[in-house]
Amino acid sequence: MSIDGPAGELRVYLEKVMPGFRAEWGAATSFEAQLAWQKLLNEGGWAAPSWPVEHGGRGLSTVDRIACDAELARVDAPMAAGAIALQNIGPALMMFGTEEQQRSLPHILSGEEFWAQGFSEPGAGSDLAALTMRAELVNGEFVLNGQKVWTSNGMQSTHALLLVRTDREAAKHKGISALLVKLDSPGIERRPIKQITGESGFAEMFFHDVRVPEANLLGPLNQGWLVTMKTLGYERTGVINMATKLERDVREVVENTTVTDPILRDELLGHWMDARLVGLMGARALARLKEGEEPGSEQSIIKFGWSLVSSRLAETEMKVSGHHSLLADDRGTQRFLRSRSATIAAGTTEVMKNILAERVLGLPRD
Repeated sequence: MSIDGPAGELRVYLEKVMPGFRAEWGAATSFEAQLAWQKLLNEGGWAAPSWPVEHGGRGLSTVDRIACDAELARVDAPMAAGAIALQNIGPALMMFGTEEQQRSLPHILSGEEFWAQGFSEPGAGSDLAALTMRAELVNGEFVLNGQKVWTSNGMQSTHALLLVRTDREAAKHKGISALLVKLDSPGIERRPIKQITGESGFAEMFFHDVRVPEANLLGPLNQGWLVTMKTLGYERTGVINMATKLERDVREVVENTTVTDPILRDELLGHWMDARLVGLMGARALARLKEGEEPGSEQSIIKFGWSLVSSRLAETEMKVSGHHSLLADDRGTQRFLRSRSATIAAGTTEVMKNILAERVLGLPRD
């Protein structure tokens, strides 16, 4: 089936480059494979198609971007290595960066600069405003002291966008600034965090008297919360893609599983119905975007539903695998282990319940 517009152009490009990529990398999802894939996308101008043309993108609308994401999903393309920078940090530089700071944009697209997002701390995960890492301005330099944790691809990163506290007397959401930091700066120690799957996709970072030029301040001093909220809202397709991928994951398990146990059949059917409901909410959010409206509360509901169904689906798949699930390389086992993060990433289930209760149902604050 042929399709028109940007998604059709992308399909033609994928048909050209995907065979060679698969021949070299197979189904690998390593950082090296993801980086190679990002470079291929960038060569065709597809690394960040929603970026403005003047910054190396294609200026695609949200609707066209979602259609392109569907094309990537159709061929089971890997995630770009620098997805966080492409989705969040690059747009932050476009919105708030100086001309000098924006010189990093083409290097982010190509993967020459690999950026981490240093937000979470041991005592400030879901409650980002509780961060305590200090940055004191001394003679034209910020002096950094503190720790970041659960930094995605933190061991491979060359740079980081850090949120730091620059005014300890200000209210929680104020007194925070955004800094651009080279991770080879003296005083930075990085340690890999080994996950339950055996992978080390995260790192913890320690900063001891790290000196950062004042020119590396992104946006106004003490306005890091504003910078963060605006840039996290830039990529609006995330939850819609979550809904689409969840339906695809459930369908894949159902179509590739032979189940005779009626209880397990009922579980799979329940997951399929739940995934379909999440998918319909994603379709409604997409329809709003096509009409020029902002998606409403369904964004939070989709995230909540995606977390629960992903976790429950993995549990059922483990039951279906039976004794094979004891093998470390069993696909169902790997999905089960990774699914533990679904109720934490992008907002814990407990936080999402509070958001839905307070902002959607209008219940009093907990």
